[in-house]
Amino acid sequence: MQVRLISVTAPLIRVDSQELTPEGLMAYCARVSSPHQETPDYEKLLGYCIAKKHWSVFEMADMTVEIVTSRAISPQILRHRSFQFQEFSQRYARAQEIEHYEPRGQDSNNRQNSLENLDDVTIAWFEKAQKEVAVLALERYNAALEKGIAKECARVLLPLGTRTKLYMKGSVRSWIHYLEVRTDRSTQKEHRDIALEIQKVFMEQFPVTSAALGWG
Repeated sequence: MQVRLISVTAPLIRVDSQELTPEGLMAYCARVSSPHQETPDYEKLLGYCIAKKHWSVFEMADMTVEIVTSRAISPQILRHRSFQFQEFSQRYARAQEIEHYEPRGQDSNNRQNSLENLDDVTIAWFEKAQKEVAVLALERYNAALEKGIAKECARVLLPLGTRTKLYMKGSVRSWIHYLEVRTDRSTQKEHRDIALEIQKVFMEQFPVTSAALGWG
């Protein structure tokens, strides 16, 4: 799993001869009806907007991140439809790697939850099984390509653990919702780990908003 910042809104206007930050731009737009639109301070304003749930203000700035994960997790990310995505195409490019997963036990009280309760023997069995499947899948996949079978057909031989890369772009409002949902412990651990890394990036880029949300 890898996460990195690709882009963030870069305002072109200046206030008091200073370039606006992305958060400064959100505040500037929020004050569209105010005679004090160019007030440089915005900590209290953004905190007020969050407290009063004036979310439209947070649609004025965007952030894009690059995510490297598996095909098992990318569909969960793509479900967040307020974002825009670009994902590695297995129709166009050759798959290269299959990710390794740490096994967990099934929660008998929640079919969408897992528990770290497996014994060493079971863990070792699963890790061996993953390696066997990965080796065989890549061997057959590469053989299919060598025989001239199209990538869009050969990919059916690949497991869900196959590595993929995607770019995820959204407004600050969308990121707030995504991070509130996906950093929760009800999210699958592998996806939650991604969300926690994105949250670190978000906090660096939007510190005032993060502080008002109680993150940090």
